[in-house]
Amino acid sequence: MKKFVAFIAIVALLYSCGKGDRGELVGAKGKSWHPEKPFGMTLVSGGAFIMGKSDDDLAAVQDAPTKTVTVRSFYMDETEVTNSEYRQFVEWVRDSVVRTRLAILADELGETPGNDGIGEFAFADADPDNMTPYEQYMYDNYYGLGETGYEGRKLNKDIDIIWDTSEYPDEYYSEVMDTMYIPLEEAYNGQRTIDVDKLEFRYTYLDIEEAARKKNGKRKDFIKTEKVKIYPDTTVWIKDFAYSYNEPMHNDYFWHDAYGDYPVVGVSWMQAKAFCEWRTLYKNAYQKERNRQFVNRFRLPGEAEWEFAARGGLEGADFPWGGPYAKNDRGCFLANFKPLRGDYGADQALYTVEAESFEPNDYNLFNMAGNVSEWVASSYDPNSYEYMSTINPNVNDVQNRRKVIRGGSWKDVAYFLQVSSRDYEYQDSARSYIGFRTVQDFMGLDEKVNLKKAPK
Repeated sequence: MKKFVAFIAIVALLYSCGKGDRGELVGAKGKSWHPEKPFGMTLVSGGAFIMGKSDDDLAAVQDAPTKTVTVRSFYMDETEVTNSEYRQFVEWVRDSVVRTRLAILADELGETPGNDGIGEFAFADADPDNMTPYEQYMYDNYYGLGETGYEGRKLNKDIDIIWDTSEYPDEYYSEVMDTMYIPLEEAYNGQRTIDVDKLEFRYTYLDIEEAARKKNGKRKDFIKTEKVKIYPDTTVWIKDFAYSYNEPMHNDYFWHDAYGDYPVVGVSWMQAKAFCEWRTLYKNAYQKERNRQFVNRFRLPGEAEWEFAARGGLEGADFPWGGPYAKNDRGCFLANFKPLRGDYGADQALYTVEAESFEPNDYNLFNMAGNVSEWVASSYDPNSYEYMSTINPNVNDVQNRRKVIRGGSWKDVAYFLQVSSRDYEYQDSARSYIGFRTVQDFMGLDEKVNLKKAPK
């Protein structure tokens, strides 16, 4: 027995020496992590500020009394999300839907990679000889259990989608692609376009707030699934303005490259939220390929975060540039809005302007006033300032479909451009004057220390 105990002690000693920690408490070591400034974003250093009306409440809404609050540091998009950026999302969803439909039909036909035709687009696990042990285990035990029976199966993205009808490889491929376009009887002028109703993004998330407040329940009870049709509503240019000619904006604004750097509009709060989830998924897929630490999620800013960022460090100012006027000392307008009682073109813009227009505020954020109003994560309650927390405040009631929009737009008067002005729209509504920008939490408490550790 003594020999056995001595043997165990020697093994433990050798194990400790092998770890190189000399038996000390040094902490578990994970992957090396360095903060990374997301592309197109700027760091907004957290702090306290006076949130609420900086001027007289001329509209007598009384929904923004002053209150000192504190927000943590976060990254924010320097501009509103543009048409070209949102088109990247749309095209990713489009390609994923096409690949999924091709893979499902190939699976039903028993086609596998290596066969000419639709088999080239079969699921990556369609060839059992090329599976890893883990993929084989997942295939045997979990695949086929979801809503469609194809959840979890990996798409083959190594082969390009064929869009030229003259190069379709077989009739099965043609059949799938035919389902992606509008019916032939709905086409005109020889143009048969993608049926945008087929562009649906599906994602899941853990409702951590609900889970934290429930005394019991399993984790799966708080995992929510959302399905969102993500193509912008281009008809908003017609519907928002009765007895007005805006067909060119309806026809060209979203898809034409001439408007690529303009802010996307016609997106609902639900679509903006779906975009954030996709951006997180897209970035973390890149991180996974390179065996890097995952980034935390992109999201819509809370109302307090948005106002803190819009103020640009100016305490008590009316506008992102200070105020109280919407012109500079040379008589030039400082934002895109509705000046001079309706002379829309007086600020050099009739509708929207490029997202990187006018001078940014002191946080290098463009158009925090004017151009397009912006969705935030918060629900609108005129009394929310009275009961919200003073640290990272955000009131988002899932039962309240009224979501806050901030910043004013190209069709608003100067009052709505004030950093403290609040407005709302319903979460499933889309407008020609509402866009959004995203934020990402800064990982850590002292950004100066963390940023020094970042690789050059």
